[in-house]
Amino acid sequence: MAREIVTIECSEARKEGKPPSRYMTTRNKKLQQEKIEKRKYNPFLRRHTLHKEIK
Repeated sequence: MAREIVTIECSEARKEGKPPSRYMTTRNKKLQQEKIEKRKYNPFLRRHTLHKEIK
């Protein structure tokens, strides 16, 4: 299987002392070896923030 499930976490929430929001997504590990970065909605901060892939 070329696709794997990854977790992305908000990179701005911890700086502001709020709980980080997390999302599950998939990526094709054959075509995309680097870590995923997406802008997603963080309900704790009430705005869209950058979410980065975590282990």
